[in-house]
Amino acid sequence: MPAGPRPTGPGTSGARLVAPGTLAVLTALALAGCSSGSSSDSSSPQSGSPAVTAAATGGSAQPGGANQLQSDYQRVIRDVLPSVVQITTGSGLGSGIVYDDKGDIVTNAHVVGTATAFTVTLAGSTKPLDATLVASYPDSDLAVIKLSSPPDGLKPAAFGDSTKVELGQITLAMGSPLGLSSSVTQGIVSATGRTVSEPGTQGSPGAVIGNMVQTSAAINPGNSGGALVNLDSQVIGINTLAATEPESNGAAAPGIGFAIPASTVTSIADQLIKEGKVTNSGRAALGITARTYFDQNFRPAGAVVVAVAPDGPAGSAGLQAGDVITRIGDTAVDSLNSLTTALASLAPGSKVTVTYTRDGRSSSADVTLGTLETP
Repeated sequence: MPAGPRPTGPGTSGARLVAPGTLAVLTALALAGCSSGSSSDSSSPQSGSPAVTAAATGGSAQPGGANQLQSDYQRVIRDVLPSVVQITTGSGLGSGIVYDDKGDIVTNAHVVGTATAFTVTLAGSTKPLDATLVASYPDSDLAVIKLSSPPDGLKPAAFGDSTKVELGQITLAMGSPLGLSSSVTQGIVSATGRTVSEPGTQGSPGAVIGNMVQTSAAINPGNSGGALVNLDSQVIGINTLAATEPESNGAAAPGIGFAIPASTVTSIADQLIKEGKVTNSGRAALGITARTYFDQNFRPAGAVVVAVAPDGPAGSAGLQAGDVITRIGDTAVDSLNSLTTALASLAPGSKVTVTYTRDGRSSSADVTLGTLETP
């Protein structure tokens, strides 16, 4: 049983860390998918024509070094961009990645929303192709759609090993920002292991996603579902959302974007394609249902347990309905949102100390986390 319903939006205060290497809540996050439509400005790149944006790299370089880096960028773009598509729904557009030669395309769940039929445009093409929904898993914000008539020469992307992603690695983000298909932006891996709460939107309840890759490559509306790529021409993540600045009326915060790691993408996509659903979420759970607990001053002060699975992790460790969870390991819990975020940063099978209050007394229990059940 999950710890309760997913939070439907980001926090309202500044960024704060819940554990070493994990980001609990940004002041605001904007999903980078489903723009309101494509650009019609006559000076904008035409559909299918690559648009490459690259910031100058700092530091000194050996003679010819800049030309070599440029050649590397161009090689990666030639290798991977043909695998990145534009997805159009009745309410907007996003991006996707060709997953296999059978026509399966992986993207974000918030890109597909509630739609079941789509129009897909391949890179370097203006011919729309029909596609239908295979399955969606909003808890990890991932979905798979399939081309009704896959064309010859369809090029699946190569997915890399997320465990080898390191700070400072150069990244290229590929997709259709603002409807500009086959666009590429450049940056680096800014952080790994981020746990981020993404906001809910129409057709998407939002989710708390762990182990995300933070990048400085620009991610804009329409980029969601596109590829975050390393210089080995491997997809290391799916572009999903970007930070915004509430003091600037929701303007994008430059250089703060997030991608779901490739390991999560391939695990969920394989299950959606083979089973039509997710049978192993890979997400940690306590085996409880909970809600936010409010103290006498009506301030959030923990997550109160509403129900406990008798043979679940929390139940086996002695937790009961009515207990108020106040800490997971070293992470303070003051709401259901913070409990969900703390669990998203952990793995099934790991051991954690859960601190809780019962009848006004504080206690703790060592819990071996289980796996979040799927519908």
